[in-house]
Amino acid sequence: MSTSPTISFEALQALRALSHSYPKIVVACWEHVFAIVHSHMEVASPEVPTSPRRGLSGNSIRVNGEKVIAAAIKVLDDCLRALSGFKGTEDLLDDKLLDTPFTSDCIREKKIFSAPSCGDEASDDYKDDQRTSQSGGDQWEQAINKFLRRTLRHSSHVVRAASVTCFAGITSSAFYSLKKQHQDFVLSSTIYAAVEDVVPSVRSAACRAIGVITCFPEICRRQCRYLLNANNFSAGILGSFVKAVETNTQNSVVSVRITASWALANICESLHRWFNDVHPECFVETNARVVALIECALRLTNDGDKVKSNAVRALGALSKYVRCRDLSGIQGKPVEYAVSYSTNCIQGSASSTWTNNRLPETCTATSVGDSRWLEKIVQAFLSCVTTGNVKVQWNVCHALSNLFRNETLSLKDEDWAPSVFSILLLLLRDSSNFKIRIQAAAALAVPESVLDYGRSFTDVVKGVEHVLENLDSYQMSAPSSFKYRSALEKQLTITMLHVLHLASSSDHQPLKDFIVKKASFLEEWLKGLCSSVKDISAPTEIESVNTVNQKKEVISKALRSLTEVFEGMNHHATAQKFEVLYQSIQ
Repeated sequence: MSTSPTISFEALQALRALSHSYPKIVVACWEHVFAIVHSHMEVASPEVPTSPRRGLSGNSIRVNGEKVIAAAIKVLDDCLRALSGFKGTEDLLDDKLLDTPFTSDCIREKKIFSAPSCGDEASDDYKDDQRTSQSGGDQWEQAINKFLRRTLRHSSHVVRAASVTCFAGITSSAFYSLKKQHQDFVLSSTIYAAVEDVVPSVRSAACRAIGVITCFPEICRRQCRYLLNANNFSAGILGSFVKAVETNTQNSVVSVRITASWALANICESLHRWFNDVHPECFVETNARVVALIECALRLTNDGDKVKSNAVRALGALSKYVRCRDLSGIQGKPVEYAVSYSTNCIQGSASSTWTNNRLPETCTATSVGDSRWLEKIVQAFLSCVTTGNVKVQWNVCHALSNLFRNETLSLKDEDWAPSVFSILLLLLRDSSNFKIRIQAAAALAVPESVLDYGRSFTDVVKGVEHVLENLDSYQMSAPSSFKYRSALEKQLTITMLHVLHLASSSDHQPLKDFIVKKASFLEEWLKGLCSSVKDISAPTEIESVNTVNQKKEVISKALRSLTEVFEGMNHHATAQKFEVLYQSIQ
């Protein structure tokens, strides 16, 4: 090993690049890599101060030594990620966007990556990932005992930031293979760095780690068990994460706010899954916390685009299960239990609800059923879609999909509903970004009845039909749009079939006149769809058979609806054509 800090630093950089590009080699050579990291840590830093948090200065030799230590930790970080099978945060999916017969084969799952993926995902075998995830726990405990306990208390903020960043690369399987004391060390060190360290880069790294760990399913399960037993959301680990993240969303440094808002959105998506799939009865006990999260996210929608994008994602995750009406029917709770959020809580700051890590008595039995919150969320979405960048607009469309699925929301009674549908139609028609158009089309397919669309139903049918009919004439401004064109066409197909299925339930004469006007296009388009599902190319594959049958069912519903519309308009010959198409796929 070289005694020159510069050479050591460059060598560690090269080793890190190797471990990043070829993670399987690292798995096989862990002991050797561990020894290299250990030797550089000992030579570069024979003594590590025990409790500094503000040391930012030093001579050139000291700085070089710190750079070597930080480089060694980054090598360790990449190696641990490879051993743990790390690829990104746990998937938090909205299955309803993917579970459609026409789109499930072309729309990729939405992932939120916290760090570069370790290796080629396509070539990694699932069993390899399982083995590395299971073996990663031992190496993590080695790293914690030998290095991280010291480096997390180092006087250099560069070293501390690199150390905390390691926790952003742990997987749930590796984390829960650790001994309880090591799990607690990871959690407490991360929270401490996020709340107590004064250096922005360290806080940002801690927020990134929080954003990763909060996606572990067991974190939510543990929180729910604690909540059911202690009835205090703030006291659990997720409550501590929320407090730390909310504090950092108010940091004056934008890089900290970006990472904190990213973690906030991940927390909200974890809650989204928790309430819907695990313990929906816990919702009432956490209403005050949800209100605080909403208020925090609303404040962040006024920040820059990188923060705004995460704020919209957070609001979208919350908007699906925020109660827009009283909660009297939930788990037998009396209406009095779900009283409206008090004026003091609404006007106060979000952080005021966490004094001494407890919720104020005025907020412990609150409901987010106050229409003011819903209106603020929608106003934020509309504002962000007009002022935000492409990523913000995509997240707004996804957020509106969640909002439309809120079972307590009566879209037809909301004054803002026409504006929301108009925005989605505008994005579907005019956006140059195909991913935004796909998500807008998906959102337009969410309402389940004509009543849910309200007076916008005819506009939605016309808008979707116009885009579908003229899809071939659209100019693609970027080469990247080509790979999304097929996905857009398939999403438009499922959206069009959905609204056509509902068309027979509408009494709006302009809608019926429009359908009659477009009879020729609809006939040719549906004829093509029917031809595509008449023959099953691989009848031995159960999944293929099921998919084709699902497509037939969706097409059949649209054909039946159109037949009824034309019969009602006394266009019997046209109705007969659609009846023939219907019979052809039965």
